[in-house]
Amino acid sequence: MITTTLPRLRIGKLELDFPVVQAALSGYSDTAMRLIARRLGAPYTLCEVMLDKLILEVRKRKRTHHLMHVDDAEHPVAGQLMGADPLQFGPAAMRLVEQGFDVIDINFGCPVKKVLGRCRGGFHLSQPDVALEIVSRVREAVPEHIPVTVKMRRGIDDTQESRDKFFTIFDGAYKAGAVAITVHGRTVTQRYDGPSRWEFLRELKEYAGDRVVLGSGDLFDAQACLDMMQYTGVDGVTVARGAIGNPWIFGQARALAAGLPLPVPPTLFEQRNVIGEHYRLAEELYGPERCLPNMRKFGIKYSRLHPQGDQVRADFCTVRAPGAWREVLTKWYSIDGPGEYQDVEEPNPLSAAAVRHSCEAVH
Repeated sequence: MITTTLPRLRIGKLELDFPVVQAALSGYSDTAMRLIARRLGAPYTLCEVMLDKLILEVRKRKRTHHLMHVDDAEHPVAGQLMGADPLQFGPAAMRLVEQGFDVIDINFGCPVKKVLGRCRGGFHLSQPDVALEIVSRVREAVPEHIPVTVKMRRGIDDTQESRDKFFTIFDGAYKAGAVAITVHGRTVTQRYDGPSRWEFLRELKEYAGDRVVLGSGDLFDAQACLDMMQYTGVDGVTVARGAIGNPWIFGQARALAAGLPLPVPPTLFEQRNVIGEHYRLAEELYGPERCLPNMRKFGIKYSRLHPQGDQVRADFCTVRAPGAWREVLTKWYSIDGPGEYQDVEEPNPLSAAAVRHSCEAVH
């Protein structure tokens, strides 16, 4: 086997032993998910995106305390900020530092219509002056040893004006003190439709030189993580949707990078143990009743690795009572057996499936 040489990833003064990390995932990457990812090989995780206004009010809102929760076992961990008013970003960033987050990440990439309509997330890619004021205010507000990073998409759309604004923000953010920028290879208007433009990431990293750039988009299996780094030259990658229900992706990427074969899918007992621990952590975080809606989403994703995935998914969807998820584990995971890798619905641009699809389209 050929060993892939991957550099250690530096985020300011933080040095990570592996450049495949878990991205911020709205509605998913809470403490429970982050801890599971760390235990299975992720060197670093990002909390689900938080609104600056919400952070400043969180003491008054018991139901949202989980957003600010950081476990002692998950460092280093980043808190991701999103908002509209530059004046609120600095105080909100400081609150995250006080809660124990090691890095402050600023979201200029969310493509959700509701977010854009409120001048948040990806909307800022249309207004470089405001975006760079936000970066400056966060950098000025938090202690010097706390790294500030940015998440972007490759622009609002594919116009030249959008491209120009992207590079204005990209260059300006580093000048304002950002130490790393993550770039998703889709535009804001593209949302999640169509392939991620890895060639743009390749061009961008060549332009960036020694500035730290992380890539994102179409990372649904371990091989895709290595393919992106090898093809684009980015310093690291952030796994988003590909990590939901498959936290093993980080260990699998480590194995491939070490020149080992792709590990076999997790067995049913291995799946059971991880799902059970994930539920236990979620119950601690939210309480037995409040964790159910969130964990149903995870159960659906975990079920994809089971040979009877459709039936397991259906049973996870019916869980309504506290603790009833244990009945699903007993029913479907009490006898060990091999798990399954599922077909990747959105193959990365370099994969055999994507190349084959492209050739079929031409002919």
